[in-house]
Amino acid sequence: MSRSELMSPAGVRRTVTRLAYEVRERNRGADTLMVFGLKSRGRALAEMLAAALEEVEGHEVPVHALTLAGYRDDEEAAPAELSADAPDATGRDVLVVDDVLFTGRTARAALDAVVAHGRPRSIQLAVLVDRGHREVPIQPDYVGRRIPTKHRERVVVDTDAPAVYLEE
Repeated sequence: MSRSELMSPAGVRRTVTRLAYEVRERNRGADTLMVFGLKSRGRALAEMLAAALEEVEGHEVPVHALTLAGYRDDEEAAPAELSADAPDATGRDVLVVDDVLFTGRTARAALDAVVAHGRPRSIQLAVLVDRGHREVPIQPDYVGRRIPTKHRERVVVDTDAPAVYLEE
């Protein structure tokens, strides 16, 4: 298996900062924003994005966890979970964050889970990498980088480094 770096740690940090500015501009700040990170790498990316938003906004932007097993149509059913500390999303702007967008099934499941736990004013999707190959009609609102791939390739986000790799 070969592995090549697509985004260096500095590149990931620059991209997350750019995404924070885009989120801030679209939402006119982060006061009504609720950030949900998809377990596990989406949660880590949501934490990075929230930290960048905090630098820009000057106040804390809480991040909540979102587990989707019960909403996936390609996995065995289990209840979806929002983190216990997540307030009601009704009337709020919800930002769902994931590391890689591929078929769109995980993103669709996230939208279903959020709507099942309140009626937000808006739901937005942010991804670090969009690799195409949709199976459902999902389009992210914020994209760090679009990277066309082959089906057999994998895009791996290392949230510890942070860096993005292509494995073939």
